[in-house]
Amino acid sequence: MKTSRLACFTLTAALLGAPALAADKVSFKDPTGDDNGPGTYKYPTDPVYKRGSFDLTDFSLARKGEKLDISLGFNTTLEDPWKTGSGFSVQMAFIFIDTDGKEGSGSTESLPGLNVKFAPQFAWEKVIVISPQGASRVKAEVGSKAGAAKDNVLVPDRVKGSGRKVTATVNAPGLQGEPSQWRYQVLIQSNEGFPSGNDLLTRKVNEYEGQHRFGGGNDGECDPHVMDMLAGAGKGDASEVKAQHEALAFECAEEGAVKKQATLTMVGGEAAPAEKK
Repeated sequence: MKTSRLACFTLTAALLGAPALAADKVSFKDPTGDDNGPGTYKYPTDPVYKRGSFDLTDFSLARKGEKLDISLGFNTTLEDPWKTGSGFSVQMAFIFIDTDGKEGSGSTESLPGLNVKFAPQFAWEKVIVISPQGASRVKAEVGSKAGAAKDNVLVPDRVKGSGRKVTATVNAPGLQGEPSQWRYQVLIQSNEGFPSGNDLLTRKVNEYEGQHRFGGGNDGECDPHVMDMLAGAGKGDASEVKAQHEALAFECAEEGAVKKQATLTMVGGEAAPAEKK
């Protein structure tokens, strides 16, 4: 009898505890070797851009109260050649979150300098900007360049690079739902201390690579400025490389105008059920 009661108690405790743990944390993987945007992009020629610097390998997010703890894995050991004090210099990430899964709710536009949009059913409510630059600089750039989206941009209090991981903590009060039900897209870019025009601290992709410019794209603004992203189911399967290339596919008209813009989806979560009429 005692054994039976103990077993029941243990099972009950496990069942009660498991959903909370699962609901408050998510993790995804991304295949290695796909840090080439739509399949054609090349790294800048300066040696600070080490092979694998923009190759996302994994992403996790955990909520603790009103804070979100974030971890991003890369396919190389991080370095800080520009002495940012953050433990890394060249990487930058944008984490878009769809918290309600409702088509038509949220924004389908990205932030300046990324040159992508989201499919309507994956419109986002919040985006977290992970940069090696100080929070004050990032917030100032967001305030002056993000337009109406600035109130939905979250800048972490703490960002640190160590080994092959970038970790961050961000205040996110008032977010509805559970992280396990949210949907995510992580876009990997390069930190730019002297951004062009209205670009939000991001590095350009040109037709030909240069010392501090990616190549394989277009000299206009019709190409996505994204080196890597989550795709497919976010399990790290080889098939996700093709899915990424297809998502970031683009077409340019004459003089670099947009003919077909890269349109992205997200991973994780579940779409909200359609409302009954």
